[in-house]
Amino acid sequence: MRDPVDTAAAMTYHPFHHTNRPGALPLPAFLSAAQPSFFPALTFPEVGPLSAPQLEPEQLGAAASEAALRRLGLPVHPSTVKSPKEREGPDDEPKVTLESKNLWNEFHNMGTEMVITKSGRRMFPPFKVRVEGLDLTAKYILLMDIVAVDDSRYKFHSSRWTVAGKADPEMPKRMYIHPDSPSKGGQWMSKPVAFHKLKLTNNISDKHGFTILNSMHKYQPRFHIVRANDIMKLPYSTFRTYVFPETEFIAVTAYQNEKITQLKIDNNPFAKGFRDTGNGRREKR
Repeated sequence: MRDPVDTAAAMTYHPFHHTNRPGALPLPAFLSAAQPSFFPALTFPEVGPLSAPQLEPEQLGAAASEAALRRLGLPVHPSTVKSPKEREGPDDEPKVTLESKNLWNEFHNMGTEMVITKSGRRMFPPFKVRVEGLDLTAKYILLMDIVAVDDSRYKFHSSRWTVAGKADPEMPKRMYIHPDSPSKGGQWMSKPVAFHKLKLTNNISDKHGFTILNSMHKYQPRFHIVRANDIMKLPYSTFRTYVFPETEFIAVTAYQNEKITQLKIDNNPFAKGFRDTGNGRREKR
């Protein structure tokens, strides 16, 4: 049995105002200037002061809900904007654990690096979680985003990462919706939930819905659960957020630490072309 998620740690990385419910936040608070992007990714705007009052779903009303949906670039149906007060059964208690935790820890101890490219690169280790405690018949939307840990730029010097100055201007914020969303709780809990299709890029003009990051900056992946049976209900839904500190990484365009390179070669089945037979070392050209 893997360790439960540290809710306090999850809240540490939240740049948004929280409701009274630990680990949860209302989506309408940061949709005021959202622009549509290629599904299954959503682009979100800058957020106002954390002390600004936030609206609960009951306070939105049909007009506000419709406006939020239109700003997302989503179609509006009468049934969607008439039901912001809807509740889908009793409360649940989701529990989320990180898969391959030992491997993530091994990378984290060396300073995890993730390569970003113009065409998009998948994460390794892949982000995969196991979810428990959902309502078997209720539907849920599962999402991920990746946020900056601090406002610094880094460099790899003398075999370690050090701060090299102030961070570059932040890239557009995006959330990646798992393509199986929405699905019933029973389906999500039947097997680990993998975000293997999420790709990282440094292309600010990306049209594919990839997550856009700055090279040599430190990032933290976050996992979100939203209880909703339709993606169009996201504007008045509540997020439950989970953060695993061991998944923190620095984005790079080429690996800086040879130990990270070797660890990826030894553990990534798609890196077998870089191995010599039997010794797990990079091939010499």
